[in-house]
Amino acid sequence: MTSATAPKPTRPSRTRRVIAISLVVIALLVAAFFIFANVYADWLWYSQLGFLNVLTTQWVWRIGMFVVGFLGMAVPTWLVINLAYRLRPVYVRLSSQLDRYQEVVEPLRRLAMWGIPIFFGLFAGFASSAQWQTAALWVNGVHTATGDPQFNLDTGFYLFALPFYSAVLAFASAVVLICLLLTAAVSYLYGSVRVGQRELRISRPARVQLAIIAGVYLLLQAVSLWLDRYKTLTSADDRITGAAYVSVNATIPGLAILSIVAVLVAILFFVTAVIGRWRYPLIATALLIITSLVVGVGYPWIVNLVQVRPNQLSVESQYYQRNIDGTKAGFGLSDLQETNFSANTTAQQGQLRSDAETTAQIRIMDPAIIPPTVAQLEQYRSYYQFQSPLSVDRYTIDGQTQDTLVSVRDLNLNALGTTASTWQNTSLIYTHGYGLVVAKGNARTSDGNPVFLERGIPSAGFLTSGEKYEPRVYFSANAPTYSIVGAPAGTAPIELDYPAGDGSSTETKTTFDGNGGPNIGNVFNRLIYAIKFQAEQILFSDSINQDSQILYDRDPATRVQKIAPYLTLDGEPYPSVVDGRIVWIVDGYTTSDQYPYSTTTSMSQAIADANNPTPRVALDNVNYIRNSVKATVDAYDGHVTLYAWDPTDPLLQAWQNVYPSTVKPIADMSADLISHVRYPTDLFKVQRTMLGVYHVNDPQSFYQRDNAWTTPADPTDNTVLQQPYYMTMQMPGQASPTYSMFTSFIPQSDGTNARNVLMGYLAVDSDAGTTAGTKGADYGKLRMLVINASTPVPGPGQVQNTFSADPAVSSFINLLKQGQSQVLNGNLLTLPVGGGLLYVQPVFVQSSGATKLPTLQKVLVAFGSQVAFEDTLTAALDSLFGGNSGAAAGDNGVTASPVPTGTSTPSATPTPSPSASGGTGSSTAYQAALQEAKQAMLDRQAALQAGDWTKYGEADARLTQAINTLLQLSSQ
Repeated sequence: MTSATAPKPTRPSRTRRVIAISLVVIALLVAAFFIFANVYADWLWYSQLGFLNVLTTQWVWRIGMFVVGFLGMAVPTWLVINLAYRLRPVYVRLSSQLDRYQEVVEPLRRLAMWGIPIFFGLFAGFASSAQWQTAALWVNGVHTATGDPQFNLDTGFYLFALPFYSAVLAFASAVVLICLLLTAAVSYLYGSVRVGQRELRISRPARVQLAIIAGVYLLLQAVSLWLDRYKTLTSADDRITGAAYVSVNATIPGLAILSIVAVLVAILFFVTAVIGRWRYPLIATALLIITSLVVGVGYPWIVNLVQVRPNQLSVESQYYQRNIDGTKAGFGLSDLQETNFSANTTAQQGQLRSDAETTAQIRIMDPAIIPPTVAQLEQYRSYYQFQSPLSVDRYTIDGQTQDTLVSVRDLNLNALGTTASTWQNTSLIYTHGYGLVVAKGNARTSDGNPVFLERGIPSAGFLTSGEKYEPRVYFSANAPTYSIVGAPAGTAPIELDYPAGDGSSTETKTTFDGNGGPNIGNVFNRLIYAIKFQAEQILFSDSINQDSQILYDRDPATRVQKIAPYLTLDGEPYPSVVDGRIVWIVDGYTTSDQYPYSTTTSMSQAIADANNPTPRVALDNVNYIRNSVKATVDAYDGHVTLYAWDPTDPLLQAWQNVYPSTVKPIADMSADLISHVRYPTDLFKVQRTMLGVYHVNDPQSFYQRDNAWTTPADPTDNTVLQQPYYMTMQMPGQASPTYSMFTSFIPQSDGTNARNVLMGYLAVDSDAGTTAGTKGADYGKLRMLVINASTPVPGPGQVQNTFSADPAVSSFINLLKQGQSQVLNGNLLTLPVGGGLLYVQPVFVQSSGATKLPTLQKVLVAFGSQVAFEDTLTAALDSLFGGNSGAAAGDNGVTASPVPTGTSTPSATPTPSPSASGGTGSSTAYQAALQEAKQAMLDRQAALQAGDWTKYGEADARLTQAINTLLQLSSQ
């Protein structure tokens, strides 16, 4: 038998090791450079905007909190591991199983003693870093001078201190618990803790260490239980948020008792560390658990069963009142002005004479319907687009305030097509939109189109005639991801400004001359942004020069959010021309869920509507909200300015301490800017959600919920709530009309038994005035009409049903739908005029073909149970109010001419139809055309069933001609 020497293992090649290490180092350097590129790009972006301190403040706080979290976890865990190891018994007989464990662990002991603390420290550091805002608010918190009704503590304690204390206690408890587990594990592994033969033996050093850690943990729980008393004021309790009878008389005292008991148990653990007897602290711990069940669960249950349920209203009344007051304070509803309103439901001649100014501003152009019309009339090129829906604003023209619909003419690079969507086109040539389109909200042309006040390329209108008007739009929600602009003086421009003809030779070019983005004139910055946007063209393009800037993060909301990360932004930024420049006005809110005795609501659900069906907010459940900041973003250079709109807001004051010198005082707002700010939509939606229940002032009504309201569904889309509308109007009790926002309420009910009648009508003064640096005295004033139940007023859903069921209205609309047209019901407005409530709804008609051009054809109005349906609002009001309403609308004097809905020629000499209420159906010619349309419909259906497409086409042509005749007749 022979034996062979085993071959020696081949050592790894030195060259291979060098190459492998080099590749790893290179990969790490590349990854680090990519990270650096994004960090440095942020540095350049914030520096260019002048808000570098926002970025550095976040870095400092995040890094500081990471270090605190890392050390707060790593140091204690390292300490307990080392103590447990160093204090292990040297001479102890271990089991064979522990011997094997030690053999495995011992080679890795040094690595584990450092690695485990670092591992837990990293997790704790990142967790602490994410809580930097909580810590920053605690450090910079302010007093509010308002106390809570239970403990009489400043509400600033709940907004700033309590969340921080809770976070610190949670962190400290986690650290101590991990230390306890690690101590037990190391002590068991090295024999300090031995289990065997129904006996637990613990060495003296291990006993001292375990007992002290357990005692510290119980002390932390004692403090946590004490703080839980204050948390009852911001927690749900039966029907309210805040401490009710059971919480005040059972839960809060119980938590105080448990806190004291926990301190006593902790002391027993400290005593055990000295005397070495575990029986007393273990028995005390069991008693603490039993006490928590009795005091924390059993006693509150008994109090609720015996005292509260049989006498709920009497014992809970004071706490319901606390909740009512706290909720109104949290949502800014304390100054709500309520007026009992007995609505007049009978229409008479001249009834609107005293409301002539309101009726003159009634909006008949629906901003959600006419965007296709605006696009067809004002787009000019496929690479332009308009907002949908349009924004609502107002301007003073020749001394008169005019409600308007506005939209910037924005870029739409998706319309360029694949061939034209080159990098040079999308990044260097198509860089900006052009102009602001402004149309009257209360007027129409004879063919049903908007009446423009500012339009065209190049721009023409009342804005262009002013001084220093800048129409170019580089910053908007639809702007390209990035554009590279700018060049030295004298360089031939390459940016497309606007088309002036059919060929490129007639295009107008321009060069951006503002300060809108970081400079990329040097190779290093070009490399940084080539990496950021993964576009090598930025690095190699010859079109980039030493003065080139890169514009990105161009959505106004994005820019404001990056500069003020503590704000929740309104979902409807809107453009206005302020001092000759197009600016986006963005409303910012400070929110919290820690206001005592204020009911929490879901903000995303409250603000959802057809325009914003799935809103996203950073803090969804809120019980405190303030419109603390108005922000503007210049549409030309992207400059952002923040103004302290509510300087009394404690949250804003705290954040101003965190980010000093980032928010300007309201005194810096120009008169022109003040005239265009408005009460924000999302805030109003949240407030109306709360007012559905909290419009009552006494605990009994609150308890009975016999007068709970809700916002009605949108009459044209029952899946969403009706959105509030802006309009210049005069509420009962107001001296004159003012720019306002309004909504209505119907009874709240479950199931199918809902009554769609008006119970309340809410309006808020949205006009901030025209004085520089001063907010209007009545701005933000909430006025509520509580409608007397003895004179029921139909709700929006009921009125919409009445419109649809009216014979003259339904027959006319059904005929339109049968032809080559679509009928679109506009926004249903509810206005307090004539001593009652007037409903107005424009009706639009558009082709069912590819080209959409909605035009206003009819206006529906209702007052009480009476309905009118005419070509213009003025005619409809006169028809409704006995032939003379006493007021004229914005379309007064317009002679409507219906747009043909098909290719057939309408009747040349139609016979006028009478203009009685809803009156379109009594003239001979009208009846003949109606009969012809009905017969054509029957013939077309018969031909369809028989499969005779020739006869089908003939019948369809007759139907179209009959509908055109009806349109002509109804316009007379």
